[in-house]
Amino acid sequence: MEVNILFFGQIKDITGTADLVMQDVPDTEKLLALLEKKYPAISGTRFVLAVDKTITQINTPLHHNSTVALMPAFSGG
Repeated sequence: MEVNILFFGQIKDITGTADLVMQDVPDTEKLLALLEKKYPAISGTRFVLAVDKTITQINTPLHHNSTVALMPAFSGG
C-alpha cells in the first residue's frame, strides 16, 4: 500500500523535499511517528494535517494511494 505525502512551507524546508511516498502506513498516527523519527525537527513544528484534501485532527485510516498533506498552521481573519 502506497501513501503519498506532500510537504509545504517550513515542513518542506525540514524534510528537504516537497513529496514522499511511503509504504504500508495504516493511519496518520503511525505516519507522524515515522516522519518524526526520520525528521526529528517536525515534532517541534506546528502544522495542519489533511488526508485526501480533508483537514483532520484525529487519527485517520490511510488507504492505497491516499494523499496526506502537512501544511504550516494558518489562521483566518
